[in-house]
Amino acid sequence: MSEKIGTAQEVLETYKQAVNERDSGKFLKMYASEVHIYDCWGSWECKGIDAWRDNVCGWFNDLKENGDVLKVSVEDIVIEENTNLAFVHCAITYAAYKEGSDEKLRQMANRFTFGLKRVNGSWLITHEHSSLPINMEDGKGMFNLR
Repeated sequence: MSEKIGTAQEVLETYKQAVNERDSGKFLKMYASEVHIYDCWGSWECKGIDAWRDNVCGWFNDLKENGDVLKVSVEDIVIEENTNLAFVHCAITYAAYKEGSDEKLRQMANRFTFGLKRVNGSWLITHEHSSLPINMEDGKGMFNLR
């Protein structure tokens, strides 16, 4: 039996742990099968857990192959939660380190919005939108504002 995620705040904690551990199984268990994601990497959207699994497994495999560990921090958290639906927005910062080192290689922050629903007593992400500001002069993403 899988562990239930009882609050929207616990979803964020699980997200941080799964990324840090590069555990795609743990990460994907937070998402509904019909998840719809707007992400800033490479495509307009991702529909469904199978498509999202491909992206996540590729991301985590690249991290493992490069020997990179991401430490995730979540700030500016706003949660609106009722019995069956929750809405979360926050800033998520990813700091990359070489495995076994305290030297930071790079860092970036994204703005996130999550829509969640309660399924069998556990919160699942049904919608995720990440974004970052764009420099209007050169059209490039502004990754290091935080």
